[in-house]
Amino acid sequence: MLGMVLTAGGARGAYQAGVLKRIGELRSLRGRPSPFAIIAGASAGAINGAMIAAASGDFASGTHRLAELWSDLSVDDVFRADVLALGCGSMRWVRDLALGGLLGGGSVQSLLDATPLRAHIAAHLPLEGIGQAIRDGHLYAVAVSATSYHSGKSYTFIQGKAGHPLWLKSRRVALAVQLTLDHVLASAAIPIVFAPVLVRSEVGECYYGDGGLRLVTPFSPAIRLGATRLFAVGIRCQGAADALTRAELHVGEESHGGLESIGRPPLAQICGVFLNAIFLDHLDADLDHLRRMNDLLSANGHRPSARRNRGVSMQEPMRRVEPFVLSPSADLAIIAAAFAHKMPRAIRYVMDGLGTPNAQSADLMSYLLFDSSYTRALIDVGYNDAGARIDEIEEFLVQH
Repeated sequence: MLGMVLTAGGARGAYQAGVLKRIGELRSLRGRPSPFAIIAGASAGAINGAMIAAASGDFASGTHRLAELWSDLSVDDVFRADVLALGCGSMRWVRDLALGGLLGGGSVQSLLDATPLRAHIAAHLPLEGIGQAIRDGHLYAVAVSATSYHSGKSYTFIQGKAGHPLWLKSRRVALAVQLTLDHVLASAAIPIVFAPVLVRSEVGECYYGDGGLRLVTPFSPAIRLGATRLFAVGIRCQGAADALTRAELHVGEESHGGLESIGRPPLAQICGVFLNAIFLDHLDADLDHLRRMNDLLSANGHRPSARRNRGVSMQEPMRRVEPFVLSPSADLAIIAAAFAHKMPRAIRYVMDGLGTPNAQSADLMSYLLFDSSYTRALIDVGYNDAGARIDEIEEFLVQH
């Protein structure tokens, strides 16, 4: 089965919408069901994945509506950016940090109030379409991952065809559910920035946050559900990442006496690296791991029986999984820096207090800039990136 993996973060999810919009224009898919039998998403990728899953009966229409949703987005659709909301939030932070020891803390759960996002997603995400797509045979399963703030485990909530796989690992749990708005919003709740979301399930009522936080193997849910081919959309520009590494190595070569030549990073830059560690690094690492496993199986003649002959029981037989990953050709942080003036004045004031990172490390802005000017720019980048490789993508999607 063909699976799709979407693990974005915040506003960068617009890039995925652009990629999917271009794929939806393929003549071979026009007026046809989605080619993806399995969809696995986390963070903003959970929103995108749920929307595509709900529109599995008409893939082109679903991708078009997804791109429109991101194109018309504004900060007010996602979180409150007015002075009153930010002022009240700041007062609660000051109270907890300064007087929490005397008055009791814990009143603050997030930096921003993301209550507008619930109404916005509820108005545009027809979750009932997921069940219909499964009944019609257009979709096998959709998986949405979130992080439990009680146990710290990664929970994958799966709505799929009866009898789909489930698993219980030391740090990963899969539950069969009928997906609700809470599951999707919990997966997209960026840690610290957005508040945890209460989700009711068979394990009880627990608070969950961003799915990318503990999902260190983002390919895993789709593979465990039976995917043999995986199409994934990344949000890291590899060229930009390589350029930063070369710059650091060059500074190291030029420095004398061990003196530090790169300036001390402001808090905004540290926060950006923190979010990168959640949203960017896991997909790259898991892709490397998947390729190594494929090489191992090829070297072993693709016969896992060798392990069984040595008395080792294999509960999950290994198989080759063919990946196709599309990543941005442009640095999304640089694009965000160009549109930073679009952020509401009150938010800019707060972010200025965190310091000004260098442009290529301005990742914090790239996750929080939910403005149509920025999201449309990302949609265009994703659309053009997919267009540049559209023949390869089509061949990968339609092969049997």
